[in-house]
Amino acid sequence: MSAVAFTVEDGVARVTLDAPPLNILSRAVLGELCGALTELRARRDLRVLLLGAAGKHFSAGADVGEHLPPHHAALIPEFRYAVTTLAEFPLPTIAAVRGRCLGGGFELVQAVDLIVAAEGASFGQPEIVLGVIPPAACALLPLRASASFAARTVFTGDPVPAAAAERAGLVAQVAPDAELDRTAGELAARIARHSGAALRLAKKALRAGQQAALERALREAEGIYLEELMATHDALEGLRAFVEKRDHTWTHA
Repeated sequence: MSAVAFTVEDGVARVTLDAPPLNILSRAVLGELCGALTELRARRDLRVLLLGAAGKHFSAGADVGEHLPPHHAALIPEFRYAVTTLAEFPLPTIAAVRGRCLGGGFELVQAVDLIVAAEGASFGQPEIVLGVIPPAACALLPLRASASFAARTVFTGDPVPAAAAERAGLVAQVAPDAELDRTAGELAARIARHSGAALRLAKKALRAGQQAALERALREAEGIYLEELMATHDALEGLRAFVEKRDHTWTHA
């Protein structure tokens, strides 16, 4: 059964993460998502891409078990590819977020143009609690919000309510929980009324000054994760403790 579904109607592609209850972003799910995005970017009848998720929560993030050796050596580059594929989608992209949007799920929506969040949604990068870091967020958050917002989010691992994310400039619009789908759909439809050629060129112009810097930042953050972080005791200890459901023991370094 597919974990990623999509439909196209009236110029709007609705892409749905369909692996509730937590829509974990395993390598298999990321592969399906990239396949859907690649297929959709070739269609000339599109104007907007709307990314959502089935169930009560957008995503609890990546599969922690796949962060452990030897799987991490493939997961981290594949996740960067998924983020880059979404960030470079040639038309406007919107994410409709409800419930928890954590870890890799939060990193993924940082790659879209506009985030519409339900009032009860929360965002977070809890990787630091496990002794690791969110490489894509380290590259994306300073661009999407601010350096201080990125630092607080990454260093503390604390969840950010939708209203606070809106104040930080990360979320474009907050909607009542029951009206999230309607609000995000109306925004997508409003954008889809415009010329596809104009939207493609507007997207290209808006991202022109960021694309090279983002790609460099993503690759550098990935290198830090793979070559430096995963060589530490604490990274392996934190991930294994989570998987084994026990308390971690940090070094004093």
